[in-house]
Amino acid sequence: MNFEKSEEQLMIADSIKEFAKQYILPFQREWDEKQIFPIKLLRQLGEMGFMGVLVPEEYGGSGFGYNEYITVVDELSKADPSIGLSVAAHNSLCTNHILEFGTEEQKHKWLPKLATGEWIGAWGLTETSTGSDAGNMNCTAKLDGDEWVINGTKNFITHGENGDVVVLMTRTGAKGDKRGATAIVVEKGVAGFTSGKKEDKLGMRASETTELIFDNVRVPKENALGEVGDGFVQALKILDGGRISIAAVSLGIAKGSLEASLKYSKEREQFGKPISAFQGISFKLAEMATEIDASELLTYKAAWEKESGLNCTKTCAMAKYMASEACVRISSEAVQIHGGYGYTKDFPVERYFRDSKLCTIGEGTTEIQKFVISRLMLKE
Repeated sequence: MNFEKSEEQLMIADSIKEFAKQYILPFQREWDEKQIFPIKLLRQLGEMGFMGVLVPEEYGGSGFGYNEYITVVDELSKADPSIGLSVAAHNSLCTNHILEFGTEEQKHKWLPKLATGEWIGAWGLTETSTGSDAGNMNCTAKLDGDEWVINGTKNFITHGENGDVVVLMTRTGAKGDKRGATAIVVEKGVAGFTSGKKEDKLGMRASETTELIFDNVRVPKENALGEVGDGFVQALKILDGGRISIAAVSLGIAKGSLEASLKYSKEREQFGKPISAFQGISFKLAEMATEIDASELLTYKAAWEKESGLNCTKTCAMAKYMASEACVRISSEAVQIHGGYGYTKDFPVERYFRDSKLCTIGEGTTEIQKFVISRLMLKE
């Protein structure tokens, strides 16, 4: 494997850094404290090509691969993890689901609007009583002539309030049936489709998370993606890419935490010298840097496997598990290095610390990743 960053990756990183200085960094504290979802910012990112990174140019996208995609999410998450998370969810879940399983007609209908940021996408799987146990979900879709009639709720949905379209996982068969789910695209504005409670979260507060409610919602039969009953099979494949996304978000948080810690430890003096000169601090920095490199290598390996068409489920789970747990440890150490200042909102590590925890929960908890990894290992 070539470990050198491509010219495209370097250009993407530079453009996001410049963009962040003007449009993200001055506002991130207000967004965090007031839970403001900066939807206009996402549309700006769409104009830059970052809302359809993996979408081919024929559908209005940038036509890049996973290496460039990781760079986008990593750099945005370093600036503001909430923005990185929203861009990741839009790209890898909603948009990618349509890209991978939609017909040509469906792709031409929805992808150009999603890829350019004109529309914001959501993906609905989780329910109040069925998180990882998705086989027992209660949101149903029943055919009535040429229309699906959808009833039920979803929760913890990124962009649930301001999203323009959602790829919705519905139960079209018996509970527990692996062929009993179907993915259906539902556009905002359809009668009976509303958003409910907006979650008041510990972190990632500028990334919108809400409940979705479906009360006899009717959508055309042709809005189903792929074959009826293939929803769970599709979802598992989409979650592979989603786990690469969360690993990339984790990398951004970890790198931001390390950069802030390096800067602070060189400037902060105690006993006549910078605290970076003390072994207790310098060893922390060394451990943080090593964990970041290890997580990054595993994340790019997962991306290589996915782009090569290999079975990447185990590696994607490993990358997500490794990077997310590492970013929690690294952000915690960053707060410790900053001492009392790290516990205030005047330094970015406080927010990195709060934001990091979501990475060990979203797209499957750490425990689910261990289950996936061990199950596949035992089958080999």
